[in-house]
Amino acid sequence: MIRNLRTLPPTAIFGILVIIAYAVTAILAPLLAPYGQAEIVGAQFEPWGGAFPLGTDTLGRDMLSRLIWGARNTVGLALATTVLAFAIGAVGGLVAAAIGGWTDLALSRLVDVLMAVPSLILTLLALSALGPGLLNLVLVIAILDSTRVFRLARATAMNVMVMDYVEAARLRGEGTWWVIRREVLPNISAPLIAEFGLRFCFVFLIISALSFLGLGLPPPMADWGAMVRANAALITFGDITPLLPAACIALLTVSVNFVVDWMLHRASGLKD
Repeated sequence: MIRNLRTLPPTAIFGILVIIAYAVTAILAPLLAPYGQAEIVGAQFEPWGGAFPLGTDTLGRDMLSRLIWGARNTVGLALATTVLAFAIGAVGGLVAAAIGGWTDLALSRLVDVLMAVPSLILTLLALSALGPGLLNLVLVIAILDSTRVFRLARATAMNVMVMDYVEAARLRGEGTWWVIRREVLPNISAPLIAEFGLRFCFVFLIISALSFLGLGLPPPMADWGAMVRANAALITFGDITPLLPAACIALLTVSVNFVVDWMLHRASGLKD
């Protein structure tokens, strides 16, 4: 284990450390945050220092506390949405590849229709029709993002389904679910895991963008995208406070991509 860690590239080590730091912050947010995420503790836009290391926002809430709570809310919601998207897309893609025929045709055409419209526009239309709310936000993003997972799962599973060992399993009388679970899924796990990291980044950025537009997490929940929007006026005065939540978004996205790049490189079998 230690020897494997020593072979990690610096970018992967950096990414793993940042992801661990974000995870610890999200889990321990109630203990790390000096104040509650909706607690008004001072005047609006107080400067950095003293009781408020990063100042206060437009309502007088502590920025440091809201950044910490934002790690739990924004990252946690993005992770839950990505898991749901993968559950829908991966199962659909594996079923389409294993069964084929009209099942594959129907699922593939449905995915093509959903992918024909830009995802952000379709997300905005769906949320406008369904209304705001965490449940609607998660369901809409998960369903739309599952189309990308479906395409990858189906393409990689189709390559495995034509292998001799899969045909031998069918000739032995093994069922479809047994073939998917024991033969197909283990052989496509590497690209699916890497895709999970990429999907998480896209979902994370979409949620942040929707929050910036006012369609994300409902107030007073701390959300990094909404925090950028709420404090954007400070930029005109040379205050970098609005850039702090934006930096949190960018740092996590870059770190996850570093880890995904390393995983893809390792799965490809290429040598440094």
